Amino acid sequence: MIAMSTTDTPAGSSSAGPAPDSDDLTAASVAWDIEPLLAGATVDELLNSADAQVDAIEGYRGTVATLDVDGMVALMTTLANLDDTLGRVGSYVGLRLAGDTLDADAGALMAKVQERSATLSTRTVFLELEWAEADDAHVQRLLADDRLAFCAHHLANLRRYRPHLLTEPEEQVLAEKSVSGGSAWVRLFDELTSSIEVTLPGADAPVGIEQGLSMLAHPDREVRRGAAEAVTEGLAPGLRTRAFVFNTLLLDKAVDDRLRRYGSWLSARNLANEASDSSVQALVDAVTARYDIPQRWYRLKAEVLGLDRLADYDRMASLADTETQVGWSEARDLVLGAYRSFSPVLADAAGRFFDENWIDAPVRPNKRPGAFCAYTVPSHHPYVLLNWTGRARDVATLAHELGHGLHAWLARDQGVFHQMTPLTLAETASVFGETITTNALLGSLDDPSDRLALLASSLEDSIATVFRQVAMNRFEDSVHTTRRTAGELSVEQLGDLWVASQADMLGDSVELTDGYRSWWSYIPHFMGSPGYVYAYAYGQLLALSVYARYAERGAAFVDDYLRLLSAGGSMDPVALGRLVDCDLEDPAFWDAGLDIVDGQLEAATDAARQAGRIN
Repeated sequence: MIAMSTTDTPAGSSSAGPAPDSDDLTAASVAWDIEPLLAGATVDELLNSADAQVDAIEGYRGTVATLDVDGMVALMTTLANLDDTLGRVGSYVGLRLAGDTLDADAGALMAKVQERSATLSTRTVFLELEWAEADDAHVQRLLADDRLAFCAHHLANLRRYRPHLLTEPEEQVLAEKSVSGGSAWVRLFDELTSSIEVTLPGADAPVGIEQGLSMLAHPDREVRRGAAEAVTEGLAPGLRTRAFVFNTLLLDKAVDDRLRRYGSWLSARNLANEASDSSVQALVDAVTARYDIPQRWYRLKAEVLGLDRLADYDRMASLADTETQVGWSEARDLVLGAYRSFSPVLADAAGRFFDENWIDAPVRPNKRPGAFCAYTVPSHHPYVLLNWTGRARDVATLAHELGHGLHAWLARDQGVFHQMTPLTLAETASVFGETITTNALLGSLDDPSDRLALLASSLEDSIATVFRQVAMNRFEDSVHTTRRTAGELSVEQLGDLWVASQADMLGDSVELTDGYRSWWSYIPHFMGSPGYVYAYAYGQLLALSVYARYAERGAAFVDDYLRLLSAGGSMDPVALGRLVDCDLEDPAFWDAGLDIVDGQLEAATDAARQAGRIN
């Protein structure tokens, strides 16, 4: 599971302690150990084992639609073992390449695994097709049997894809060609963005794009302006190439959607998320109708900063009086302490990520930008990738990715078919983790200026995760629609559509500079996970509502929350929401979540007044 944090935790909000040394500040020694993923085997041995498992699955050809419960249990158990085997080897090569996207050996190994996996997948295509043909009454009898509980929800979901399945030869061709198609272009994009160099003003050597972007939180406007110009300059050399990659992926998806008879560019994502097109549109409409919230905040922030109007590079500016750097050990203590204040169970599990080398933190040349949590497989454990820059905003990213990791860890007993939730719920634990971390820090602050900085960052997290992500969804909607109706998009057209989507959200509260036109081009979600970004808004609003339930019920709520995480994806999103008293079918649910964000704005406004920063 990949998820990139957009939170800006304010500088100066951490507890006092000794100054970190250089290694602690850069988390230089915090590296993951991915070798246990192979369980003592080699990549080739695992692939050969997968080959034998596929042989066993092929023995069921022609019988899937009529299998009794015992037969279906045996088949699905074998399929689970295959998924575990391929999941281990796929996670291993993926994580190895994420650590150094230009490692030729890692790249070759990734290609080998993808090619072998695609070949194996073509041999099991029949399973899903035959299951789709099974009689409805027979399916209902099977899924009602407790012996299939470990895969029942998964099997029920597969039936929802019946209108979009092709013939077996067609499915086999698509599976074989996927390695040299979309996935290859995504890999190229990752390599291109990992090699982007940003030369900051006055710096002795160029840095990666993550370090350049981190300077946008600096309290000095000239530093922010210089960093933004340096990022724009760093994006320029490969811009047309990245635009071509994007156009190719847009076309690839358009062809796939046409062949599979999806009604819109987003329908396939919505189906995977177990959400109707209309319900997702309701979320988007609810958020865009409240664009006044970010606009009001950015006008207020301009007043706090003494500016007539913010520029795009001012939006993440820290409101703290000083820019304090945070060492790794201090960040660990802050986040674990926040989790422990909510649940010792979560804190103990989170501690294992630090103690057992499940995190890779330092910035390194050619390392994949951003941050993510890889679930791997239920029989192993998750891993977290960060790009630690020693700034306080990284604390929020750490809390966010650990939330993903804890979700994966607690849901591991659900097995390969039910560990992961749809994307619409995938951000719940991560955002909740950020929220408890922020509120734990808020409770320790007495100084009005410090409280303002923290409340502002909490609000900006919500704005970035709800409003900015929906604005990016609107950008995606425009580029996918335009690519399908008007053909290949130029760099200039992509810039126009990007700026238009951002301007709709920002109104006249923020000036969008010319350089900002190219900033769509480093965002990996557009390439590898089209349609993903609205899930951030969904997850943020759900997580805020979940936290509101916790605020109401206190310790009595903890068990319900742990039950939600432990359920993984074994139920549909509506049923999972009910576990924490959230009604996702209520049309007013999104408005209620947006009212919470509006409340954050009011709290930040009051804090600015108390701190004497506004009249």
